[in-house]
Amino acid sequence: MTPVLPTGLYPESPPWRTHALPVSHGHVLHVEESGDPEGICAVLLHGGPGSGSSPLLRRFFDPARYRVIAIDQRGAGRSLPRGATAHNRTADLLDDLRQVREHLGVPRWLVAGGSWGATLALAHAASEPEAVAALLLRAVFLPRTEDIAAFFQDTAGRAPAAWARFASVAPADRRHDMLGFLAHGLLDAPPGDDDLPRRLALAWWRWEQTLARGTNLPDEAPRPAEPDRATLNALLDRYRVQSHYLRHRCWLDTPPLLERLGALPQVPTLLLHSRDDRVCRPEAAQAVHDRIPHSRLQWVDGAGHDPSHPAMAFAMTGALDSYARHGRFAGGPAP
Repeated sequence: MTPVLPTGLYPESPPWRTHALPVSHGHVLHVEESGDPEGICAVLLHGGPGSGSSPLLRRFFDPARYRVIAIDQRGAGRSLPRGATAHNRTADLLDDLRQVREHLGVPRWLVAGGSWGATLALAHAASEPEAVAALLLRAVFLPRTEDIAAFFQDTAGRAPAAWARFASVAPADRRHDMLGFLAHGLLDAPPGDDDLPRRLALAWWRWEQTLARGTNLPDEAPRPAEPDRATLNALLDRYRVQSHYLRHRCWLDTPPLLERLGALPQVPTLLLHSRDDRVCRPEAAQAVHDRIPHSRLQWVDGAGHDPSHPAMAFAMTGALDSYARHGRFAGGPAP
């Protein structure tokens, strides 16, 4: 057992094996394995869509007890081609998860995901229930029209001055549909016109950072440091993929994701969510919990949408430690 640091996270555990896994239509997935090769197998699903995995996320897992498989989804992180939207839909990601599992010889795995990663985890469990040993869902997102509008249009009035700055990147007659405007500028900008997509990516990032910090900060809080050019290029690719998914409601509306949850396996299922999360609405976590009778919903208040907030980090590591010891998340049913 590895001691947890005061931040609530485990020490960094560098990958011991990396894969460049070819999948369909020319995509190549970047896959990393870390922790104990003989440990409990867990797959880590990052958010976004399009964000890519982060060393931070695998620090929720005790490297002495878990074998962590971190996958950069199509078009994201170090998967190639980065920022690609062709042949990049949720159905493709689900097929990729099956291929990774078969390639690594994993019959079943614990599935941990945050934000969009939690959404993908639910879709994966509904499509391949026999492959899922447990579900740990942090800040789950539902790609419903109202949830998407709540982010881009700030329908709840969470940060009106910041939203006005965000919306100012669009002409006044386009501000009623910020996602549509952003998607058009990011995905359909004329070749050679790099200025508009970069301005849109920067505006989106600033708005997202404002919401992720939680409601305890005033609307006029100082902005985070601006990204350098390499980071901005990565953000541009990330938001291309994300706008591609969101304008299609992530292809999870026919039938809606909530209606698919009846196919989930009866395995330990824990949702962790902060009631002051302004990126992924708490109502979504409650709706998912209501559709999964065997699930448990734990509120982790004060964390906003920040996975590294100590309250959320301790909740994640505590849940995974409990599963490693007892085969269930603390307070939840045994498998």
